[in-house]
Amino acid sequence: MAVITLTTDFGTADGFVGAMKGVILGIAPGAALVDLSHEVPPQDVLAGALLLEAACPHFPDETIHLAVVDPGVGGRRAAIAVRTPRALYVGPDNGLLTLILDRDPPRNMVRLTNPAFHRHPVSATFHGRDVFAPVAAHLAAGAAFEELGEPHPSLVRLEVPRPAFADSTADAHVLHVDRFGNLVLDVTREAFDAWAPGAGAFVTIRAGGAQTHGIRRTYSDVAAGALAAYWGSGGRLELAVRNGSAAAALGLRTGDRVQIAVEPRRPPDA
Repeated sequence: MAVITLTTDFGTADGFVGAMKGVILGIAPGAALVDLSHEVPPQDVLAGALLLEAACPHFPDETIHLAVVDPGVGGRRAAIAVRTPRALYVGPDNGLLTLILDRDPPRNMVRLTNPAFHRHPVSATFHGRDVFAPVAAHLAAGAAFEELGEPHPSLVRLEVPRPAFADSTADAHVLHVDRFGNLVLDVTREAFDAWAPGAGAFVTIRAGGAQTHGIRRTYSDVAAGALAAYWGSGGRLELAVRNGSAAAALGLRTGDRVQIAVEPRRPPDA
């Protein structure tokens, strides 16, 4: 049974997501449909990219990930499908797939130019229903990947903020604020360990006029109302206020700067 995930910024108040599911089930009635989220902030391609990075690796091999955060719908941006060693991705070529494809690099890419795999007529403003959903469904039903369209040579990459590492300090940035008010930073665990291996207990993180010492295991390692840094489940450094909102407490939002400093390591008897 094919698995198709759906990620959009459509919300659920209107019938957009339901229409996409109807198209899919009309072509691949046995497909298992999984909603990753339809609450990506409108037109926020970076938020959608972060969601895919965090969620897609946990699905079985050959899962089809259908993602539509598409402010350029109907314009010059390409509609694409990407095959990797683990999965298939269907969506707009606007940077939305940047982070997940950094982790799961492409093997083949096609531009969705074969109208045989589209719903007709194709709306200029709803490619989620008329292009991406039917393509995902045809893949689930066994269509050959190469028949979807012509080869696509390169991807549009999203400009994602990255930390600036110096000898003992790093300037990081808030990439995303989740629904709990936790701040997801642009520091991955791999990048941190390459910069300061084993230094998690020796860092001071300053943000919004506050600071916290050490990278904790989880929220309950600090008192209620206290600020904590920890490795989030998506593999990025995060800031949280236990039982509260770090975004509200610190007055920070996406793009704001956070400083990380590695403190001197004292000998055990110091």
